[in-house]
Amino acid sequence: MTEPDSGAATRAERTPIVPTLLRCCAALAATPVRLLRPRRPDTTLLANLAVRPLPAVRATVRLTVLTQATMSAPTTIVAEGVRSLREMTLSMAAFLVEHPKARFLVDPALCADVHHRVLPELPFPVPLLVAPDKPVLGLSDALAAHDIACGDIDFVLPTHLHWDHVSGLLELPRSVEVRLPAVEYEWAMGGSHAPAGVARGPLRGRTFDRFELDGPPVLTFPRTKDLFGDGSVLLVDLAGHTPGSIGVLLAVDDGSRVLFAGDAVWSKLQVDLLREKAPMPGKLFDSDRDAAFTTIHRLHALPDDIELIASHDYEAVTARAAK
Repeated sequence: MTEPDSGAATRAERTPIVPTLLRCCAALAATPVRLLRPRRPDTTLLANLAVRPLPAVRATVRLTVLTQATMSAPTTIVAEGVRSLREMTLSMAAFLVEHPKARFLVDPALCADVHHRVLPELPFPVPLLVAPDKPVLGLSDALAAHDIACGDIDFVLPTHLHWDHVSGLLELPRSVEVRLPAVEYEWAMGGSHAPAGVARGPLRGRTFDRFELDGPPVLTFPRTKDLFGDGSVLLVDLAGHTPGSIGVLLAVDDGSRVLFAGDAVWSKLQVDLLREKAPMPGKLFDSDRDAAFTTIHRLHALPDDIELIASHDYEAVTARAAK
């Protein structure tokens, strides 16, 4: 299905400012208490999480990290209850995956000049909270650094539809398809107004292949989809941050298993400590806080040989880029 080509989201469908301000105020009011008394892990859930076997792998993929920008945030809001004055560096990156049958991007993150081309779609004060530091490396330049043209990409696979995971679509040909769960498409594009954190401009005029996670449980995840049917690219259910958030589990040609977790967490610190984001920004950007916390438990219970990379985890992203 192809969306009408309106170029950018109309003013009428953008997230209203007043509800966003009210959500920000509510999130700020809830934050101090939760920084002192963070949400406790669900020990019953952890005890009952079964680790199901991985499917047989009959192909592998080549993985390339396309680092595009950084920003920073207080550690204490990334993982609530961590009493630290330290600022945490966060990454913004796209990930190039080359499979024997296709070349695709997980999270086509940022376009050049994203501060003027995309961020103005977001309601005040969201751009002040999420804008990356300058300079930003646009997606086409990031691909060109690896001798890849935008026209060489077969499709994109966003972990979810927040602006910083799809803005690079503005630099890709209209023929490049967006593959995503149907529930994520309906959440982001179905209402009269874009949800907080969603900019519809990059999504306009695109062809969407909407699918269901209709495969069996794998590892700690209840629903999956084997994208190529060969075990090399497995999509797993990470609902919570957004209704259709997915993880992308790759069998990489260096022998590793890499799980891209999108924004299910912003840092592996949350997984290690079983901590959700502080209410500000969690209440603003997580669509279902309870489901998001359950997903953190599922990530915590993963086998140690799964390399977990959250999209904004600077240390994990740079470590993989160096391999």
